[in-house]
Amino acid sequence: MGRIFLSAGHGGFEHGVRDPGTIAGGTTEAQEMIRIRDLVVSELRSQGFQVVVVPDDLSQTQTIDWINGHAQWGDVALELQMGGSSNPSIRGVTAFYIAGNSQRKKDAESLLLSLLQQVPQLPNRGAKPDTETGLGSLIFTRWIAIPSIYLELGYLTNPTDRALLQTRRRDLAIGIANGLMIWLNHNTNTPIPTVPPGTPVYGSIGININGRRYGENGILVNGNAFIPTDLVDKLGLNLNQISPRVRRIRYKNIVYIRAVDLRSFGISVTWDNPNRSVVLRSNIRPYNSQMDRMMGNGLTTEVQLIMFIKTHDSNNLNTVPQIAKLYREEASIEGVNHDIAFCQMCLETNFLQFGGILKLEQNNFGGLGSLGGASESASFPTPEIGIRAHIQHLKAYASHEPFVQDIVDPRFEFVTRGIAPTVEQLSGRWSDDPTYGDQILALVRRLYELSGLL
Repeated sequence: MGRIFLSAGHGGFEHGVRDPGTIAGGTTEAQEMIRIRDLVVSELRSQGFQVVVVPDDLSQTQTIDWINGHAQWGDVALELQMGGSSNPSIRGVTAFYIAGNSQRKKDAESLLLSLLQQVPQLPNRGAKPDTETGLGSLIFTRWIAIPSIYLELGYLTNPTDRALLQTRRRDLAIGIANGLMIWLNHNTNTPIPTVPPGTPVYGSIGININGRRYGENGILVNGNAFIPTDLVDKLGLNLNQISPRVRRIRYKNIVYIRAVDLRSFGISVTWDNPNRSVVLRSNIRPYNSQMDRMMGNGLTTEVQLIMFIKTHDSNNLNTVPQIAKLYREEASIEGVNHDIAFCQMCLETNFLQFGGILKLEQNNFGGLGSLGGASESASFPTPEIGIRAHIQHLKAYASHEPFVQDIVDPRFEFVTRGIAPTVEQLSGRWSDDPTYGDQILALVRRLYELSGLL
């Protein structure tokens, strides 16, 4: 029987400072997750399961290294976290798994089911691939060698979720423990033939690249597709530029690399279940290399933008039914990439759900500041003017080109023209969040995946 590695999110030292995680309601995410984790450990051990507790003083990357250094075949890993939002009405539990892994998706769904059977008052936000997180991936699901899931136990910033966390700790722990026992039993019972004894034999899978079958096969490891590193060269990638943490394994004297990690380098990675093949597309990379350029043409249609909003169940789309059309039109007039502008709007307004500093009635879809600091954010008379101001502010940052329409951006004169031609350069300028640009790009990639462009 394998073991269960349990990590309570946050609490360790990041850049020399203790990380408390989200802070709300007189408590911290780190404190609450340690309390829940300890109850889960007690429940599992009372049932005879082996549990390995990850030290609480480790940083995020140290946690990964610690688990990889102690794990072995048959083990699984779970991290407990809570969400935080400027919108206090957002709530619910989510289980994140590594994108493209159908078995891990089933494991995440089963874990959620066990948890919600104990605490049905928690809304179920579903099992989601890690590509749907803010940065488009999670190192806990990507860098750990054993099967892993990242469980978000509601939102600490939501009073109801916080109350459930603090008054139903025992029930939460039992639900999580039950789900982990089911997961571990399934993982342990998966037959793994060995030749010689102790050496795993991985299943063979096909590789399809740019519509053609590749001459060499890949392998399936813990539900993840791996491809030979020789193929990485053929995809036009420089292995020296790929992070050393990208998962590699040596099997039968061939080095393989995990296919899903190549998404960060502009390679589309999907799975063809009937043919048991990993499908790679590198012919989209010419645009990927320009994906972060704010000046240029977008790729999506009005319908595709609307469907992207609808994936987040926003009721406010009916209030601004022309928003996709307006973003395409206003961006086209000024030569700004409407895909980037629209995704930034989704980030700033939480997919039109608002709830933070921005209010729907302000028509401020880009999070623009007001002139002179009279209020925290600017207001515009109509959605069209608000979107125009957003587009103009992006253009001011991205280029020195003259404006086609009269300037309605209240803070245009304070921008150093052309200082940030790429999305990444908005970090620390448009927002103080150092990952701000990466979050926008992650949304652009999700938009393209949902639209069938990647």
